[in-house]
Amino acid sequence: MNAFTSLFRRPVALAAVGLSLLLGATSCTSSRVGVTSDYDHSINFRTYKTWSWYPQQTSDAEGGPARGYQSFLDKRMRTAVETEMKKKGLTYTEQSPDLYVAYNAKVEDKQQINGGGFGYPFYGYGGYGMYGRGPYGNVTQYKAGTVIIDLVDAKRKELAWRGQGQAQIDKNTISEEEVYRIVGGILENYPPQDGTNVNARR
Repeated sequence: MNAFTSLFRRPVALAAVGLSLLLGATSCTSSRVGVTSDYDHSINFRTYKTWSWYPQQTSDAEGGPARGYQSFLDKRMRTAVETEMKKKGLTYTEQSPDLYVAYNAKVEDKQQINGGGFGYPFYGYGGYGMYGRGPYGNVTQYKAGTVIIDLVDAKRKELAWRGQGQAQIDKNTISEEEVYRIVGGILENYPPQDGTNVNARR
């Protein structure tokens, strides 16, 4: 496996844990997007003007029964990314782009522990109760949509920037509205504010 393809197999468990802590177990319409990002601090990101899709991007992020066509989630992802990249002033091209864009999107079952307690009474909407019986408190089950977006320097074949976003969702797939919300939240952090150093290499 070469270094280029191995970029997308790096562990992101710690980032996922951090994002899950940012999410509330409220309804999807009110939950915020937890976002993290990291980047190569030696790069002047203002020099990037054009982009294209990573050549080895899978055509079906949802793992459908066949290949050669895009799932609904992939179509939503690509449309959302294209919209956000255009807002950033980056032009799509298939000829010698400055950046390659790759992504991964998935839905996971999550748990949130609300408070602790050992059966002490509390006053809630229905009066006094034992809402936290047990040492771990009340556990709420919910689904979270996680999106990772990688920007790869096409010339150097190295990862330049990675953003990850996660939000609570209602179903087993990420809806069009939710995709736009998560992708917009991730790419809001691009370019990094201190990634404009004119003395940086690129």
